[in-house]
Amino acid sequence: MADDLTIVQGTKEEQYRNLLPQIEALLHGESNIVANMANVCAALKEQFGWLWVGFYLVDTPEELVLGPFQGPVACTRIKKGRGVCGTSWATNSIQIVPDVHAFPGHIACSSASLSEIVLPWQKNGEILGVLDVDAASYSVFDEVDASYLTKILALL
Repeated sequence: MADDLTIVQGTKEEQYRNLLPQIEALLHGESNIVANMANVCAALKEQFGWLWVGFYLVDTPEELVLGPFQGPVACTRIKKGRGVCGTSWATNSIQIVPDVHAFPGHIACSSASLSEIVLPWQKNGEILGVLDVDAASYSVFDEVDASYLTKILALL
């Protein structure tokens, strides 16, 4: 297990390429999923300085519940199909939102959030939850984030 992260500057892709093996090392040999989700959140927040990084987990067939996260306090429960997280879950698709205020039905857990990316987290074809990342600037997330965050989720 790694003792600390090596934070690098550079392009977004360079930062992810540096971070990916470090996250893999953090998770290596640890079977507790809560601990692993927590470390993924901490590593992403530390590297990129995003406003909020966390998981919402499927709690009932119609509701997500807050899981491990880093950042300001958050909404505790989200209905399927509601907001960016609920939409990602309901459609089983990555949602990249350059301006959360323009997203129909956006749930404003934090007024500081301006852009967001949400990815469904699956294991053996079953959606376990979503990874939600919020930024305090507009248009922060793109296909590079989608690609690397998908790889990170695959490590869990």
